[in-house]
Amino acid sequence: MPTSVIRLARVAGRLSLALAGVVALVVAFVGLIALTDGAGSGLAAWSTTVAVGAALALWRGRRRGWPARLVPFVPVVVAAALTATVCVPTVPTTRQHPPALPFVQTQHFSLATGSRVAVYHYPPAGRGPRHPVPFVYLNGGPVRGISVLDHRFLQLLARRGHDVYAYEPAGAGRSDLLPMDQYTISRSVRDLAAFVDRLGKGKADVLGFSSGGVVLTRALADPGVATRLRRAIIADPGPMDGPTARMAGPKGRKSARGLAPPMTGPRSTHVPRYAVAFGLMRLGLLTPDTGLIGQAEGDNAFTAADLGSDTASAYCARDAHRIPTEDTARTFSFSPAASLRVQQTIKDSPSIARRLGQSRVPAMLMIAECSSQVRRWATEILAHDPAVRRTQYMPGVGHHMWNGLDDNNERAADVITAFLQDKPAPLPNRPTRDEIPGFLRDHT
Repeated sequence: MPTSVIRLARVAGRLSLALAGVVALVVAFVGLIALTDGAGSGLAAWSTTVAVGAALALWRGRRRGWPARLVPFVPVVVAAALTATVCVPTVPTTRQHPPALPFVQTQHFSLATGSRVAVYHYPPAGRGPRHPVPFVYLNGGPVRGISVLDHRFLQLLARRGHDVYAYEPAGAGRSDLLPMDQYTISRSVRDLAAFVDRLGKGKADVLGFSSGGVVLTRALADPGVATRLRRAIIADPGPMDGPTARMAGPKGRKSARGLAPPMTGPRSTHVPRYAVAFGLMRLGLLTPDTGLIGQAEGDNAFTAADLGSDTASAYCARDAHRIPTEDTARTFSFSPAASLRVQQTIKDSPSIARRLGQSRVPAMLMIAECSSQVRRWATEILAHDPAVRRTQYMPGVGHHMWNGLDDNNERAADVITAFLQDKPAPLPNRPTRDEIPGFLRDHT
């Protein structure tokens, strides 16, 4: 074999060995990030990885002469440089709230629970009759700012004569942050009660969408909170408790997930620091209160594009190529860590079915045709809450039922207004409790 080929093979072997060393150190670093819960912005894992790598390099080069003794340090230097990027913030580490909206004033309420929340008020408008009962909107998330699309729908409800109030959950949008251990589903329910009290207008009608529907469902199961509610509208809810969260089963008809064009715009997950942080959090290998990135930094870093196909899953397959922009880049706000924390407290909670069975607040359930939610998350509420008076199966829409497409907003507003005014439902009342098995079988 020619000498040049032998030399080339040796070089290739050394490069392969060096690359394997880099990969091993990076994997060890990520493992240490998980074991230390990202302590010290990842520096504890980084310094340990570099120290161990340097010690191994010294041992491997102990019998070599200079400069060959330095060769084993090459993978260590490369790995140190790569992993250092996980330890350096690239966005502000203090909370940067979205700018004020141009079409509605942002107020702030300090609630009796200690939460300070951003509030938006749309007084009754239009020429029709005014409805004196305050209407409160709970958005999805669970810790997400209210989208511009939602604001447009709330404006429509105000033009229908409703006195509309909406607040962003603590930690979301323009609301103040909480200590991470205070983000719980129970706190969200207490905040709802405190918000209605803060309005000082008596009982309220409440619309809860997605995770907001979970808050509302649990409020109905809490007699102390339910006394503050006149009527409740639960729209395409998430799981109401731990047993429900563990339920599998059919979802709605095909959504736009996998069909819609990929979301454009910057992604925090293209930055090593946030790719590692959010990825390990989602896998449960980092706690929401991780020392790797602070809550405020994570909120500042997360972008609408990071939601990926989750946004598409809220629309029907037929709408895959016309999904509207839900927020501008500046108004989007989502707290991944706080949301995971709230979701975990739901998963850890015992059944509320028995308490929900004692509810007396008139309620309506809205279910989307192309819902990405597990169907049983909604039907369990119907099965256990005797005060659910009507169910409206919304054809032609996905999880985000009021989305500005076609007449979807008007149809949703018709359904809501009819229920609140105790008028005949625009759609058939289905499924009924007796129809749940057939609904689960046929409407997927």
